[in-house]
Amino acid sequence: MIRLDKFLADCKLGSRSDVKKFIKAKQITVNGEVAKAADMKINEESDVICYKGQPICYEKYVYYLLHKPAGCVTAKQDNVHKTVMEYLPVEIREDVSPVGRLDLDTEGLLLFTNDGDLTHHLLSPTHHIDKTYFAKLDAKIPEEAIDLFKSGVDIGDDKLTLPATLEIIRNEESTGEFWANLTISEGRFHQVKRMFKAVGCNVTYLKRISMGSLTLGDLPLGEWKKLSQEELKRSIL
Repeated sequence: MIRLDKFLADCKLGSRSDVKKFIKAKQITVNGEVAKAADMKINEESDVICYKGQPICYEKYVYYLLHKPAGCVTAKQDNVHKTVMEYLPVEIREDVSPVGRLDLDTEGLLLFTNDGDLTHHLLSPTHHIDKTYFAKLDAKIPEEAIDLFKSGVDIGDDKLTLPATLEIIRNEESTGEFWANLTISEGRFHQVKRMFKAVGCNVTYLKRISMGSLTLGDLPLGEWKKLSQEELKRSIL
C-alpha cells in the first residue's frame, strides 16, 4: 500500500504539491470513485488510478537513453562542468543514475535507470556486453592493429585487453581522415584511447554508437528518449 499523492508523484504526473492540486480539483479517481484525500492508501498493483479519465500506470523501473554531447561529465553533480543529468527533465533526475560513464570529451549512447540489478549486470566484469565506438585518429591506423586488437593488446594494465573488433573505415593520409569503429566487451579506464595509443594513434574524436544491439538511431545530440524494459532487454541482455 502507498499514499495516493506519492504514487502519482512517482508516476511523474507532477510534484507532490501538483498532484495534491489535481486531487483537490477532483481530477483523480480510484477505481472509478473521485479521490477525496491525498493521503489515502492505494494498492499500486491492483487499484485503477486515473487522471482526467486516463489510467496512470506505475513503473517500478524506468530506463532512458541519452545522446550525450561532449563537454559534460557523467556525474550526478559537478562544481565545474555541466553534467549529463541536466539533459534530463527535472522530474526524473533524482530517480535515475547513469550506467557507467563516458568521458568529458566523448559523445554518444548513455543509459540511465533506477534498476540496480540491470546496472550491476551491465557493469560487472563477468558479463561482457559489446560496446562499439566510432573514433577519429590523428595518424594512420596500422593494418596489423586489427589482429592485435583481436588477440588482446597491452595498455599498461596487469593483463591484456579482451579480444576486440577493429573496423577501419577510412585511412587516408592525403585527406588526414583516419576513422574506425572499435567494439570492446569491457570497460577499463580510457580503454579505447589507450588501445589506439598502443598502436601509435591519438583519439581526436570519440562517440559510443551502440551497446549490444541498442543504438542511438536518429536521436539528436543532446536529446533523450524513454525505453521500455522489453526494448532494453531485447537489445542488451
